Amino acid sequence: MMFARLPRLSRLPRGLARGAVYAGAVAGVFALAACSSPSSRFYTLGDVSGGGSAGVSSVRTLAAPAWLIEVAPIDVPPQVAKTQLVVQTGPTQVKVLEEDRWASLPGDELRRALSTSLTQQLNTIDVYGTAYSDTTPVYRVSVNVQRFESWPGSHALIDAVWSVRAVRSTAVMTCRSVVSEQVGSGYDSLVDGHRRALQRVSAQIAGALQAMAGSSAVASSASQAGKGVARVSVPGCPSGEGSSVAGG
Repeated sequence: MMFARLPRLSRLPRGLARGAVYAGAVAGVFALAACSSPSSRFYTLGDVSGGGSAGVSSVRTLAAPAWLIEVAPIDVPPQVAKTQLVVQTGPTQVKVLEEDRWASLPGDELRRALSTSLTQQLNTIDVYGTAYSDTTPVYRVSVNVQRFESWPGSHALIDAVWSVRAVRSTAVMTCRSVVSEQVGSGYDSLVDGHRRALQRVSAQIAGALQAMAGSSAVASSASQAGKGVARVSVPGCPSGEGSSVAGG
């Protein structure tokens, strides 16, 4: 079998040789540009430190709490329901940042951070998606974020309607929290502003949970002492310093 030998570059006509050299140079420039493209940065609303010392492993079994919570998936506006950070550039304009992203979808970030905050504040367990005893009181937390605004160098805003409902009961509390946190320059400060805003919303929800659990405990004691079933009174929405809270 015969193979045709390709001509060497030095044997090519001068025009073709120059073209080949130019094409190689252009390819090299594009290769360098691809290698030097900026890498993505990922942000999270949760605490990724783990709360423990490096290199130390421990396992703890906590006592069963008197009541449990169930934090449902959180809805966010469609325009921010993406992994890229979406920042406000004006009242009616936004910018999608391709290199600055959430570690997971914003709704997942919010739910996980809220669950961690509530369980730590209330010393309880989030049993969403997990089986639990029918004899243990459970309170379901539902959150609908209506505005999740990021204003670089200005403020981070969370406007959310949330409810606390006693599972296996008709008792439900529905409230609205509007929280704004001032932020500095840079996206780290912006994400930290959202983290602080969510913490304030979490404190309001925790207060509502404690109030409802207390009312349920009083009603249960009354029903055991007398005849019939005592009605659970639903407390009013908690207020928070520097925030707007509406009840319904």
